[in-house]
Amino acid sequence: MFFFKQINFLTIEFHSPGKWKRRHWQSILASLPEKSHTFCMTWSWNKLSAAKWEDAWSERIAGNPNAVITKIKGGKTVRITVYCDDEEDALALKKYFGGTVREVRTQDWVAAQKREKRPPLKIRDALVITEQSSPENLAALRKQFPSRSILSVPAEMAFGTGDHATTSTCLRFICDVAKSRRKTSWTMTDIGCGTAVLAMAALKLGAEHATAFDFDPMAIEVARHNMVRNAVTAEQLDLFVGDVFEWKPSESQQGDLVVANLFSTILQRAFPHIIAAMKKDAALVISGILASQWEETKEAAERHGLFFEQVVKRGKWITAKGGMAR
Repeated sequence: MFFFKQINFLTIEFHSPGKWKRRHWQSILASLPEKSHTFCMTWSWNKLSAAKWEDAWSERIAGNPNAVITKIKGGKTVRITVYCDDEEDALALKKYFGGTVREVRTQDWVAAQKREKRPPLKIRDALVITEQSSPENLAALRKQFPSRSILSVPAEMAFGTGDHATTSTCLRFICDVAKSRRKTSWTMTDIGCGTAVLAMAALKLGAEHATAFDFDPMAIEVARHNMVRNAVTAEQLDLFVGDVFEWKPSESQQGDLVVANLFSTILQRAFPHIIAAMKKDAALVISGILASQWEETKEAAERHGLFFEQVVKRGKWITAKGGMAR
């Protein structure tokens, strides 16, 4: 499958000559044709972007061998390169996002694929996230980490593998909440779930039920594959395509823990909808916030009666845990 169709929903700004254009990543890329994977990529799409957007690009293409991000000398600019099966796919990207298209030699593609296997991601003393998917490798990990839950989210799923600062910090907070609620009944709601790694982690750590949704239908398709891979049932996880601004949660979809890993521009508008998903005394984790946008995001949350007791900064990103002020 042409990998960009697996990118999570995101609103981001792209520069074009003379003005800035704000586009919905999912809605634009959904029109791209599906392609079966081959090992001979002969075309590439290339785009220069301000270095401040590097983390946003990395989050969406993490681990996918079709894409490469290169920092240009001087550090103010990055180049995003996407290798394609044919010229049509590369031109489709150019049409929507600008940039350039060129024919490349096979060795360029081979070099782009070379990467080391990532080691398992260990979260607290409770969880391991791995890209391994074979029964033998998973069995070996269970033997190596007998007291931890194992989640398999292969890198080809393109985003939400747990490596990014926003996702991994959310996972740490989920572990903390699970520990505090041990031997009690609790539920979790994941708003903007991507691969559903956060919801599945909550279930593995003791949540009785989870609700998860994303604006992007392809994200939900990927999440359903991850459910099968990790033996998570539809009874455990209510997974669906949804828009946070239109969703009205039922009682069963409200959570004792609500996680919203969204960009700050979306979060600031979505707090009333997020609060509607919170049970009484629910914990709230928000993430996806650039440090430079934290103060305005916190002020927007506080206007709706929220507070945050823990704020974690990792690199450029902020993740915070709190709830409704009493």
